[in-house]
Amino acid sequence: MRKTHYHLSFLMFIFLCLPANSACDLADYTRLRDLMVKEQIIARGIRNPAVIKAMEGVPRHLFVPSKYRAFSYGDYPLSIGEGQTISQPYIVAFMTEALELTSDDKVLEIGTGSGYQAAILVELVKEVYTIEFIPRLAKRAQKTLGELEYENIRLRIGDGYRGWPEEAPFDAIIVTCAPDKIPEALVDQLREGGRMIIPVGREGGVQKLVKVTKKAGKIKIQAVMDVRFVPMVKDDSLRDP
Repeated sequence: MRKTHYHLSFLMFIFLCLPANSACDLADYTRLRDLMVKEQIIARGIRNPAVIKAMEGVPRHLFVPSKYRAFSYGDYPLSIGEGQTISQPYIVAFMTEALELTSDDKVLEIGTGSGYQAAILVELVKEVYTIEFIPRLAKRAQKTLGELEYENIRLRIGDGYRGWPEEAPFDAIIVTCAPDKIPEALVDQLREGGRMIIPVGREGGVQKLVKVTKKAGKIKIQAVMDVRFVPMVKDDSLRDP
């Protein structure tokens, strides 16, 4: 009941903040972001202060296509084109917190998408390496991250199944698309003591978000929750821009 009430309140706020040209001003977006953090992030149990601060600070609406921008802080994923989505805010916060990141960490992200998750990560860690399969999305994300002057993020267009071997090992790996099984290359590129959060399962069905930890060269897999993510694409050739 509380969640339904929140959705109605959020949609009323959206309606009231939108002028005739369907664009909120900066103050409106700030209020929406504050409400998102309070109702979707903190209320659902996210406790890491660094994660909360990042969610409060990163302007999510700038990573969303303009036609959906007014809905950027809603409790749902949104289309970013090319059949891809920007994840629900809570899922972004949950996966980030699950990695138990430190300020010295080097992180690999598979599935750059809009660039929002990379921006959240770089608020918490030393370096972020992010891979996107779809050139159009990669170029758009690079542009957004550049305009916002985010540093220490390196982006490449490529096959996420292969990871980024020349920059391995990584302290943490986050995967924002779902393979049928955990790619061995990503396990190999995880540092001893490293953590990986990844959704696993077939397209169209319920997938399992799992946390992988690596100790003494072996991995421990812990199922965390049921999720739905876009599939992880594996191909030797990239799509044309």
